[in-house]
Amino acid sequence: MSALEVASGLGLENEDRAIEVASAPTSANGSVKSRPKKKNYKIKDGRLRQSMKRSDEKFRRARAAAKSSELLLQEEAGYLEAEGMEKTYKFNQEELKQSVDITTASKAFDLKLPDFGPYELDYTTNGRKILLGGRKGHIASFDFREGVLDVEFNVNETVRDVKYLHNDQFFAVSQKKYVFIYDKTGAEVHCLKKHIEVTHMEFLRYHFLLATVGNAGWLKYQDTSTGEQVCELRTKLGPSTAMAQNPYNAIIHLGHSNGTVSLWSPNSTTPLVSMLCHKGPVNAVAIDRGGNYMTSAGADGQLKIWDVRMYKEVHAYYTPTPATTLTLSDRGLLGVGWGPHVSVWKDALKVKQKSPYMTHLSPGSAVSDLRFCPFDDILAMGHDNGVSSLIVPGSGEANFDALEANPYETVKQRRETEVQGLLNKLQPEMIALDPNFIGGIDARAPDERKQALRLVTTSETDKIKEENTKLQPKAKTRGKNSALRRYLRKKANNVIDERRLRVQESWEKEKTMRQNYRKQQRGLPVDDTEVGPALSRFGK
Repeated sequence: MSALEVASGLGLENEDRAIEVASAPTSANGSVKSRPKKKNYKIKDGRLRQSMKRSDEKFRRARAAAKSSELLLQEEAGYLEAEGMEKTYKFNQEELKQSVDITTASKAFDLKLPDFGPYELDYTTNGRKILLGGRKGHIASFDFREGVLDVEFNVNETVRDVKYLHNDQFFAVSQKKYVFIYDKTGAEVHCLKKHIEVTHMEFLRYHFLLATVGNAGWLKYQDTSTGEQVCELRTKLGPSTAMAQNPYNAIIHLGHSNGTVSLWSPNSTTPLVSMLCHKGPVNAVAIDRGGNYMTSAGADGQLKIWDVRMYKEVHAYYTPTPATTLTLSDRGLLGVGWGPHVSVWKDALKVKQKSPYMTHLSPGSAVSDLRFCPFDDILAMGHDNGVSSLIVPGSGEANFDALEANPYETVKQRRETEVQGLLNKLQPEMIALDPNFIGGIDARAPDERKQALRLVTTSETDKIKEENTKLQPKAKTRGKNSALRRYLRKKANNVIDERRLRVQESWEKEKTMRQNYRKQQRGLPVDDTEVGPALSRFGK
């Protein structure tokens, strides 16, 4: 019998007394032991002593209440459930709005903007705000939960992609030629002139890196905290048709027109992994939150699920029209946009499903982009005629970490989060396929480490000496192509003339002098007759 059962069995009417009994220690047989003596407060001031007693009593009650209750992860995600012969994909948005609460129903909206579409979308990390970018230049950022518009303007040129940076205060827009960074008020902060004709963008929030790829086929990393370009990598595969970020290890996945998906890191000039995924161009790529599964859609009409840990295909689906966009929610729901249709698949990563979870049709308007809202059951859809927000029960994560991404953060909390993010910023050198491996510890004894270091140093020294001996230049000698030899080879041997005789005689004298000089260098005796007529008189 627990302490709470003992307290309830005593029938104590006083709540404080019940908590005291509940928090009292129990013996092995379940009986309540005598409580230990209270703290002896040796404080002369009576008010301070009573205040300390009340504070300790408050903490004791809080500990007892927390011990008897579970407060963590009490929210659960709910899904649509059909009864009898009904199918969940038969439910439309109008029926869902009538069944859900008023707050959720207000988040489903439909913006008619046919003059500026198709639209690209992006959510902030905490799912509070949404960014819209129309192909014909319309830019808007607003809080869709409260209906508060932050900024809206038109750049009067082509917009290919939009992306929030570390928070909602700054966002990047890929325009006709360059990438521009704007603040919350719509003022232009910076123009990235090294990022030309960018078609896709991704932001690495833990590294403060903006990754872009364009028509030229160059993958470039820009540090948004310092304003410096980290690196630029040539893919050598032409314009990239798709781009996605693995949230587990910050690896960039690029889809190409030859059907391959390549994995890139700023630390390597060549792709870390290259996977042949489709028989035609890759239209879209998406990675789940855990970083274990990748989905790819190609122009061949195939939708494939890949296990990134083994680079192996799990299973494949077929779409009547080739899918143009993919997205994955925090709970693993897969959103597929093909033509004017949107299909949402439940549990499609690990097990092959026979039918979709939900479907939606936007007549006469092709779907251009799909984004699941973090921590909410909302799917945003960008199409030719504007932007639509769909209700997808069970897609959002019900429990969030307020220190990681807080949907209800205040201005002060946002500033603190930004400062902490800059202080804890990861370096680009740490981006690798396995983010858990940083380095190893030498577990050998100090003597063994010194001996190993001595052996390594000795071997390196010997290697350096050997390389130096190999690189020593040879003594310069007269080559076989000297002027005298060239002249002697020029004439035939059977032709005798006076000049040839003089040249040959001088050549023989020079040869004899060289031989005597070599003998002197070696310390050998030199014959006087061989030295020349100038020294021959000393021998007489």
